[in-house]
Amino acid sequence: MTVVFTVRPEPAALQILLRWNDDRVPSRESLTAVTRLLPQTCYEQAQGTAALTAAGGRIGIDFPIPETAARNLKVHQVRAVLEFGGPASAIDDLQAQTRDLIAALQEAHAQRDELERLNEELTETNAGVMALYAELTVEHKDVVERFGQEHELALTLQRTFLPATLPQPPGTEIAVRYLPAASTTEIGGDFYEAIETKQGLLLAVGDVVGHSLQAAVVMGELRHALRAYAAQDHPPHVLLEHLDHLLGLHQPGWTATVCIVLIEPDNTRLHVANAGHLPPLLLPPDAPARYMRDHGPLLGLRLPQPPAVSHPIAPGSQLLMVTDGLIETRDSNLFDRMELLIGVAETGPKEPDALCTKLLDTFGTEPEDDIIVFAARLNSPGTS
Repeated sequence: MTVVFTVRPEPAALQILLRWNDDRVPSRESLTAVTRLLPQTCYEQAQGTAALTAAGGRIGIDFPIPETAARNLKVHQVRAVLEFGGPASAIDDLQAQTRDLIAALQEAHAQRDELERLNEELTETNAGVMALYAELTVEHKDVVERFGQEHELALTLQRTFLPATLPQPPGTEIAVRYLPAASTTEIGGDFYEAIETKQGLLLAVGDVVGHSLQAAVVMGELRHALRAYAAQDHPPHVLLEHLDHLLGLHQPGWTATVCIVLIEPDNTRLHVANAGHLPPLLLPPDAPARYMRDHGPLLGLRLPQPPAVSHPIAPGSQLLMVTDGLIETRDSNLFDRMELLIGVAETGPKEPDALCTKLLDTFGTEPEDDIIVFAARLNSPGTS
């Protein structure tokens, strides 16, 4: 007897042919015996009993292959393995090979199911990511819009604390620039003031330490108090002492830096009282620029302030007062930047408004802190 295997593509089935060398037809008992030899796993995989037919000296057996397994079946490979002839004793080998074939088909089916499951999970994950992205995009847009509104409101509030106009005494030209920080909605405590008094023109620049609405409130209190005290004709260092007392009494825990320069009416001498602020820069027309470094402790420490220091002024001199936001950055040395400021100011325009513009163009791009630039040109009264 010989055994022949055949794989039929459509409908997919494994065909086994048992053939005798003579024309004897097997008896019913023989067919029953052959049925018992057939592997039960094949019946289960085919979801039914294999078809068994007898004609002449041969028996034909059809094992339907499940549709899911048939899609992954490489017919030519199965044929290469299964198509062979052999003696009747090959029935045992038939059972083993059939089991191996079914196991391979089951493994392929399991792998396909796993790939489908992973694909479904990936699809769900992608959908979730896209939904989260859409949600974050909407939230980001809302935050940006709210940031812009709050920033504009903060700037409007801060500008109400600053002088609307500046005095222009005879022989004196004054210009100022205020530039808020580019990266925060919180308003700062930078301020400036220009007041005509009986003793001369009083210029002041200050900076309350911190950025918040409360810092702006403290700044407003100091500025209004400075105007009130200046009307009483106090000398500059006494004004600082009064501001220090006010700050410690009504705003304990807060500190501020303030520099006051009093320019005598004939523009021949000025007096500097500095409470921890950047020193003012004097640029004479015929001498090197220099910082007037006389200073005392910052306000809020309840410490005495030294008397103001006097400096002569040559006609045509320029005076420059700034807050640290103009030159101070996280990755630079403050003293190096102060020297750079001297170089830019010395080679810059003499007209105060143009000088302010030059300094902002040089230092004020994307400022990390609020910036105030206060410039004055001091000529003899009666000259322009």
